[in-house]
Amino acid sequence: MGMFGSINIAAGGLTVQRLRQDVIADNIANVNTTRTTEGGAFQRSRVVVRPRVDGPYWKSPFVPKQLDHGVGKGVRVVGIEKDMDAQPKLVWDPTHPDSIKSGPNEGYVEMPNVNVVSEMVDLISASRSYEANIAVINGAKSMFQRALDIGR
Repeated sequence: MGMFGSINIAAGGLTVQRLRQDVIADNIANVNTTRTTEGGAFQRSRVVVRPRVDGPYWKSPFVPKQLDHGVGKGVRVVGIEKDMDAQPKLVWDPTHPDSIKSGPNEGYVEMPNVNVVSEMVDLISASRSYEANIAVINGAKSMFQRALDIGR
């Protein structure tokens, strides 16, 4: 791993957590959106993150060779997908312009599948992860500065 490997890994984490915060803010902003351009109620979005595995790994001297698959290079976003698993909530409001006009759910309005409480928990998690990555970068900067001070 190069001298700036830890900073590069933390920078990737910062990018992912910032995007998570943006997506969560979008979910919260659309908690009452019953009509979208795609049609229907707003669907909650989530960020899909995978380990960064491109290129050769840095080999760890502390892990036996049979277990060593390389130390990771951080994470990256592979996409933003809609949460289709959670069903939209049905709210009784026959006067709403988007209420269901016929069938067994007549008079109900399909509301977004966004739970504000879980979104806030995710937002706190993303914020704390962002802060942890900043602490890694600041620690690496401090370590590099002390190494330079030793050389004087």
